[in-house]
Amino acid sequence: MGSLYFALVIPLVDGFSELSMTIQRLVVFYKQKEFLGVCDSSHYFEIEALAWTCLTYYVIGYSPEVLPLIYSTFCCASISMFRFVASVFQTVVAAMTAGSFAILLVLLFGGFVISKPSMPMWLKWGFWISPVTYGEIGLSLNEFHAPRWQKMLPTNTTIGQEILESRGLNFDGYLFWISLASGSSRAMISLEKFSEMRVSEDSTSGEIVKEHSKSAPMTNKESYKDKMVLPFEPLTVAFQDLKYYIDTPVEMRERGFTEKKLRLLYDVTGSLRPGVLTALMGVSGAGKTTLLDVLAGRKTTGYIEGEIKIGGYPKVQETFARVSGYCEQTDIHSPQITVEESVIFSAWLRLAPEINSKTKAEFVNEVLETIELDGIKDSLVGIPGVNGLSTEQRKRLTIAVELVANPSIIFMDEPTTGLDARAAAIVMRAVKNVVDTGRTIVCTIHQPSIDIFEAFDELILLKIGGRIIYCGPLGKHSSQVIEYFEGISGVPKIRKNYNPATWILEVTSTSAEAELGVDFSQIYRESALYENNKELVKQLNTPALGSRDLHFPTRFSRNGWGQFKSCLWKLHLSYWRSPSYNLTRIMHTTTSSLLFGVLFWEQGQKIGNQQNLFNIVGSLYLAVVFLGINNCSSVIPNVARERTVTVEIPYLLIQALAYVIISYPMIGYYGSAYKVFWNFYAMFCTMMFYNYLGMLLVSLTPNFMIVSILSTVFYTLFNLFSGFLIPGPKIPNWWIWLYYMMPTSWALNGMITSQYGDIDKEIIVFGETKSLSSFLEDYFGFHHDRLPITAAVLIIYPLILAFLFAYCIGKLNFLRR
Repeated sequence: MGSLYFALVIPLVDGFSELSMTIQRLVVFYKQKEFLGVCDSSHYFEIEALAWTCLTYYVIGYSPEVLPLIYSTFCCASISMFRFVASVFQTVVAAMTAGSFAILLVLLFGGFVISKPSMPMWLKWGFWISPVTYGEIGLSLNEFHAPRWQKMLPTNTTIGQEILESRGLNFDGYLFWISLASGSSRAMISLEKFSEMRVSEDSTSGEIVKEHSKSAPMTNKESYKDKMVLPFEPLTVAFQDLKYYIDTPVEMRERGFTEKKLRLLYDVTGSLRPGVLTALMGVSGAGKTTLLDVLAGRKTTGYIEGEIKIGGYPKVQETFARVSGYCEQTDIHSPQITVEESVIFSAWLRLAPEINSKTKAEFVNEVLETIELDGIKDSLVGIPGVNGLSTEQRKRLTIAVELVANPSIIFMDEPTTGLDARAAAIVMRAVKNVVDTGRTIVCTIHQPSIDIFEAFDELILLKIGGRIIYCGPLGKHSSQVIEYFEGISGVPKIRKNYNPATWILEVTSTSAEAELGVDFSQIYRESALYENNKELVKQLNTPALGSRDLHFPTRFSRNGWGQFKSCLWKLHLSYWRSPSYNLTRIMHTTTSSLLFGVLFWEQGQKIGNQQNLFNIVGSLYLAVVFLGINNCSSVIPNVARERTVTVEIPYLLIQALAYVIISYPMIGYYGSAYKVFWNFYAMFCTMMFYNYLGMLLVSLTPNFMIVSILSTVFYTLFNLFSGFLIPGPKIPNWWIWLYYMMPTSWALNGMITSQYGDIDKEIIVFGETKSLSSFLEDYFGFHHDRLPITAAVLIIYPLILAFLFAYCIGKLNFLRR
């Protein structure tokens, strides 16, 4: 019976990964449906069920007839409701919670964990609405009505009937076909309802923070320099003959490219200076972001050659990182903290510890005023496209988070991309305010408007292949760069009121270069401008008199304890303001505990036979496994954004307390403080283990889809080797090591043994009288005198996983730049 039940659990657990994948594919699915397309993955679940049945059916030793084999396959394939759940809830955390609660519900009323005769009379209707019921009826009748189970017993019943009767499943043969029809109808109803759902319009209708636009003219440089409370050292960046290579992709080798390395930057020479706003421009694929990342030291792959000097001294990445900031094109912020808190968090982590709190607070306010965020400093950041800050406000917040570190040099990757003209102008005004403080700023831009382009002071222009074709000042109204290119023979003059940036990209395009028969990079290298730049770089490569190389006593501004306190402060605020995550899982635990209490009402001390005990063990098995699975599945999408360990503990305590306070008295367990504490301790350790397992899997995998699939493998093992479906003493010796490795087996051991391991009450076990404690030792292998070992193992598991998560999240990086 346990193996038949497990065959029904397998598709339910495996289907869990379908939740996240379905949510990601919803928009595509509905678009395909509108064009009468067919989902090409619909048959894979049936194939999985067929593979499972073929591999296990005869190995386990089920009835050898062909019809039962076919029917078993169908039953396994017809219990998927996860696509429907995903289409209803449409967010990962809500769908995971609803999915795990649905599994818990259908398994509780499925007739195996608690048999139908043991259910309260007023809840037996739940038995008939659970899809697992019909799967179990079908599989059980299918197996135990087979010829080999028809041997007669002295009671004038067959062995098969006796087994079915003990589980309350001895129904007439026609229910075989009813269960078949039930599986088919449920699958079709779920598919139909899934098709009728639509992506919720409300998910993108959140409130966007509004602010009054400021039309004041840009403040002059001296006013910004004078009012900054923290001084900084202006620094230059000079780079000469810079080259960057990557290993040649396999696709290019297959097309006949013979070189082992592919060069992306060719002998790039130039400089960045304090108070000068430099634009790094070129067509897509020219190498703008590549050059920016090489200069910033953010490349994690490839080979770099050439010379980069900071303030005349060779660049050392560890010290350079302390004086530089990098604003990514993608604005990544914690959604549940305010604008001011985001900037404060960055200040706490990145400003020197000797700066007092009052000065830090003043500097934070100055940064908010400089970036013009002081009017919305108390607004939550929110989720992009849903609520909170607009796109340009997020861009400015990204700049503020970097500026509050008081860097001398700031790199910005396309700060105006994706913004309309007004929003881009606001961002550029903030950028100019930062430049006016005397910092060195370089921005990559693609094809800016006239106003944005002429806000820059200098231009570094790249063509495809990573070669410079212009490096110098723009001039008033772009006069100098226009004069340079118009001076090249064959280049057409710019039309009146035409965008200089667009004109430059057009006249220097690959097609224009081929039409003119020139090489703009070669023309630049033969120009006086190139010689002037080489001379300027030569001067900047020489340290100024009295200067000294960058040096910091420590690698980071704050020590480990300071970083921990700062992160804990931010994550506490973020968690407290995240009801969609924390409140959802607490409510799931509360509701599940009530369900356990109602279904197993006052059965805790009414143990008269083995079935009564199995019912209680089943309730604890479901609590340990499926409350844990919900925690693991819920934490996966959250930890992908927030790297959390310690801040989870208070919420796990609340969950464990909710479970014990609700279910313990309702089920009617023994009331001693020792037993209550053990129940709480085992559940709390289990919750921690599942949470930290989800975190560890996130740190070990490159994307959310892989971790969702991988987690189902662990869920299956936790189920099979929990000690409920197959008691420890009955597991074959070559698999027993897995039983001892599963934390679910230790949690179940601790809960059951602490509750009943010291009870000598006699019960009827398979027709014999035996004490409860002796039966636990003989049947389950649970020994009361070994509880201290169980207690130690339960706390060791989450500690090991937390340590592994912290190590992996620091050492493993799946980003490739």
